[in-house]
Amino acid sequence: MKIVDIIYRYEARDTSASLRPSHTDAALRRLEDGNKTFAALFESTADQNVVQCIVPVDSRELGLSSNAGEGPKQHPFAVILGCSDARVPIELIFNEGPNDLFVIRVAGNSLGTEVLGSLKYAVDNLSQSLKLIVVLGHSGCGALTTAVDVFLNPSGYLPLVSKHSLRSILDRLLIVVDACARKLSATFGADVVRKPGYRRALIEASIVTNAALASYSIRRELGDNNLTGLKVVYGVYLLDTREVWSPIREVYSGLATAPDSDAAFSQLGDEIARSKRIASLIEANE
Repeated sequence: MKIVDIIYRYEARDTSASLRPSHTDAALRRLEDGNKTFAALFESTADQNVVQCIVPVDSRELGLSSNAGEGPKQHPFAVILGCSDARVPIELIFNEGPNDLFVIRVAGNSLGTEVLGSLKYAVDNLSQSLKLIVVLGHSGCGALTTAVDVFLNPSGYLPLVSKHSLRSILDRLLIVVDACARKLSATFGADVVRKPGYRRALIEASIVTNAALASYSIRRELGDNNLTGLKVVYGVYLLDTREVWSPIREVYSGLATAPDSDAAFSQLGDEIARSKRIASLIEANE
């Protein structure tokens, strides 16, 4: 039996356990390398029965070395906008410890007023350490699955009419689903709806499109002047492989840069529809 130990280790010392990235590319590499490390932990190896992953934790980040009455100051290097889904433990999948990430979680990683306010706070108040804004969707997202099922069977919308809070999330996601359905039809033909894996392909295409749209919207909402020294990226955490995936980096799983224009976002929609992952799902039996 293989055993995997994930250890958060702190030591009583004055030096930092993990230096913060000094620029956006270094921050991006650190997240991607951390995800690679996490995903590889569970790969079977013939010569190892026990595999350990040690995440160094600065004792000061837990308030263990602070002066009396003083807690640690925030200095994350990345903001992560993720989904509330309990299967996506964000610090864990990026191999990070406390005070490394500023995490915002909401169903469907949607950009509501509170989310934008939280992002604005991070950009305005944590600029000294902050290098990256990440929108992270995940495969099998319940919010997008509901939106797709309502899109395919509109009668499913009726029970939600009086549930205003849920409907506000669903209405935003339905726009994404409709756009993805049009892209799939344009790419594979109108008969694509009869393919055995169409529903799942539409769900997964909608998930990555939603993450990309949120990243693009963040760039537009916050403005380039407020994002000086920051990079906005997006990706999808795949529950089955534990890797972060993006449609324009299929040879190497990882995060992709947010679109920078309406034309770039539209082109990305075509790339999502043509991606190997979505194409394979269309032909697969559910």
